[in-house]
Amino acid sequence: MLTCDYPACFFAAQAGDRGGLGRGRENEACDASRAQSDATMSDLSTLFDLPPSSAVKTAHPLRWGAPTAAERGPVIASRDPALRNAIGAHAGGYGVYRALAIAAGDLPSNHRPDLTDTAPADLIGPHPQWSGDAKIVSLDPWGHLIGEAFREELARGLDIRPTIAVTRAHIDMPEVRAAFDAGRIRADGDIVKQNGLVRVMKAAIDPVWYLPGVAQRFGIGESELRESLHANTGGMYPELVSRPDLKVFLPPIGGSTIYCFGDPAKLGDRKYSLACRVHDECNGSDVFGSDICTCRPYLAHGVEMCIEMAQQGGVGLVVYNRKEGRALGEVTKFLVYNARKRDRNGDTPASYFTHTVGVAGVRDMRCQELMPDVLHWLGITHIDRFASMSDMKFNALRDAGITVGESVPLPEALIPADARVEIEAKLAAGYSGGEAFRLDAPATGRALGE
Repeated sequence: MLTCDYPACFFAAQAGDRGGLGRGRENEACDASRAQSDATMSDLSTLFDLPPSSAVKTAHPLRWGAPTAAERGPVIASRDPALRNAIGAHAGGYGVYRALAIAAGDLPSNHRPDLTDTAPADLIGPHPQWSGDAKIVSLDPWGHLIGEAFREELARGLDIRPTIAVTRAHIDMPEVRAAFDAGRIRADGDIVKQNGLVRVMKAAIDPVWYLPGVAQRFGIGESELRESLHANTGGMYPELVSRPDLKVFLPPIGGSTIYCFGDPAKLGDRKYSLACRVHDECNGSDVFGSDICTCRPYLAHGVEMCIEMAQQGGVGLVVYNRKEGRALGEVTKFLVYNARKRDRNGDTPASYFTHTVGVAGVRDMRCQELMPDVLHWLGITHIDRFASMSDMKFNALRDAGITVGESVPLPEALIPADARVEIEAKLAAGYSGGEAFRLDAPATGRALGE
């Protein structure tokens, strides 16, 4: 079991809990019956039968960006308005499934997770970027250290939950196997095992938004952000406008997963070269190999590049963000596919974004302004080799003060034939790396029935 050697000065801690977290007394008697669920669900009324907002103040105010966890305080999404200091619920979009499980009587609404032996498998931070309220605004940098940082608060019965989990795993990808067989990747017994499996450290990260910082990142006022979030989710979170004292929001959206190749302790250390791929989710390509886009080829190329860097003594990092279809969603993406493939002039680079805007109203909603936060969490200030051609990602890194040594384009040989429309459209829109491609004549994609 890992011993967490974080400096004690960063935590409000007391010794003794196994793996950073002990089994709370509240967990010992959870009744999973529907009757118990119905009874405890009545507590939800306290969220809505509120006195005027000026009369409701949290007992646990947060100081976002404070230099230590003890000074910052824990993020609490309790149903008690006097205890909670965050809007929303834990687990991102899966919080809705939790609510459904409670309604169905499958889960007691007062369940507290037993976090025994769940402490991080590798030590991450603290890093200088964790201090201040500007560098990290879309995740909780202390979210993986709940048991170490807030042990006293947990012992007092506060419902504090991790928003980050760090573990170890092996990955097995056909493209990596091919690189292994071709000799581009070698077995070293550490990063790549003799059977071709690749060892990684990975971390799952749920979004935690500091609303003033998010608003500042987009150049708008906090009240404007709150009102838009409230109005454009059908009023789903009334506290966005009724509780201005609550500055933290747990949005019901997908988070991120990072995969580290090599020693995680090297992340953020400029003595070691870093290769990195920041990848936005594409289920059709990443999982099922759809050939209409370059997503899986670029992901696989980034993974290979990260392994190579780690085997050369550096470290590799893949950041995988749940932002399906440029955060437009898969339904919108498939509608755009249909419009492109039925275009009477053919599926061409010139009309690529026209169809997207026609259906979605915008080309892209990934909000890359928030993307660098996970890199700040890891202490990263420079990327030596960045597997990306995206001008939006480069601009976001530049604005965040993270420098890039080399942009690594996707090799032309890895581009599926039907994906040339996409890559040529993106090059015309501002992507870098066009010099690596033959652009003799505009590509034309397959029609819908081909």
